[in-house]
Amino acid sequence: MSVILTRDTPFEATVPLLVVGGGACGLTAALAARDEGVEVVVLERDPLPQGSTSMSLGALCASGSAEQKRHGVDDGEERFFQDVMAKTHGTADPLLARVVGAESGPALDWLAERHGVELVLETGWTPAFGHSVMRMHVTPGRTGADLMERLVAACERAGADILTDAHVTALYADGERVTGVRLQRPDGSTEDIGCDALVLASCGFGGNHQMVAENIPSMAHARYFGWEGNQGDAILWGKALGAGLGDMDAYQGLGLLADPQGIDVNPRLLIEGGVQVNQQGERFGHELEDVSGAGARVIAQPGGVAWVIYDDRIHQNCKELPQYKVLSGLGGIRSAPDIEGLAAQAGIDPAGLARTMAEVAGFVASGAQDGFGRAFPGPALASPFYAARVTGALFHTQGGLLVDENAQVRRVNGGLLPNLYAGGGAARSIGGPGPSGYLPGAGLCMAVTLGRLAGRAAGRAVKG
Repeated sequence: MSVILTRDTPFEATVPLLVVGGGACGLTAALAARDEGVEVVVLERDPLPQGSTSMSLGALCASGSAEQKRHGVDDGEERFFQDVMAKTHGTADPLLARVVGAESGPALDWLAERHGVELVLETGWTPAFGHSVMRMHVTPGRTGADLMERLVAACERAGADILTDAHVTALYADGERVTGVRLQRPDGSTEDIGCDALVLASCGFGGNHQMVAENIPSMAHARYFGWEGNQGDAILWGKALGAGLGDMDAYQGLGLLADPQGIDVNPRLLIEGGVQVNQQGERFGHELEDVSGAGARVIAQPGGVAWVIYDDRIHQNCKELPQYKVLSGLGGIRSAPDIEGLAAQAGIDPAGLARTMAEVAGFVASGAQDGFGRAFPGPALASPFYAARVTGALFHTQGGLLVDENAQVRRVNGGLLPNLYAGGGAARSIGGPGPSGYLPGAGLCMAVTLGRLAGRAAGRAVKG
């Protein structure tokens, strides 16, 4: 991926604003730009806008939304900021944490009220994994694919053009100012399009094995459960233009990828009282403390697999979740009337699993915390029992370009690149370094929040 430095480029066409990437971030940026009255074209490399958003559970955290207020949830910028800093042990970018805390709720309200993209509070996601209050929002379809369909429809209504099969391979720049892009079509032909401002929204570098090995060596050989098109293009372009990078070893890991079905298992199975065990039937961590770091912990277990153990109460509460229904249909859920039968079906050591379940029941009865610091408020798990086999994986990277409060890209030595903006996986997130500062729903939260900020700021700059 390259940056072509030149003063004079005979562009075949020029538009005020280009957005590279047609995921949640890029489409949200396009909507915000259209609200400013600016013509915008989204360039998507694939035949359809999908990307990492479509592979996700479609859940995003947000603070201070109208949906939270409607459910009596007291949340806002300061509480969100404190949760982020506590989860990351003070290593997150404080400016970005405050901006997201202040702007995420209003961004969701704007999507719903202005553009008809309905997002409701997911009350099944009780506070866990670092969130001190209910913050998870979903579309009525409760999948990332449903969210994408609604964003695409909103862009069509708003008059934002989405150009698919348009793989951007290079940026044109006059010094630090971006002047346009070169894109390649499936037949190998190329087109050069000029612009007054550019938003980079092409996600991270999880599909670029070399970049993963260089920046996240611990996950170099882990399974990648993400969009293969996430090649780190935006980060490399920004770096070539002099942009600063942050937290390049940060990533969202998964410890709940159904094996071998490759389906993202909803953490509600754990939030509502389930536990995770290895082949010996032993628990190996606090299941509600570090949803992202659990990926590496599961990979470290014998065979690189683990099982989520839960009961019929939890099964009934989760059975209508879209991914759970698919997993059940594929035979990925085992059940038995007793622990011994479940262990036999799953291939878990029966004595170890029985011992673990007895210990968990004891913690429920006593109200005491276990050795990992987890409390079990109950009710106790009861027959019949269920199990889902999972493995660990890398979902998407969280490091990237440094941006300011308007999602404008910052130089490595201070200041701002004049007309370049970034969001979603292309920009540094709020999880600090490594995997363990990640808050559930933060990936899509950053996509939508920074997408809106980038599109709005770029649109105003173009007009100004």
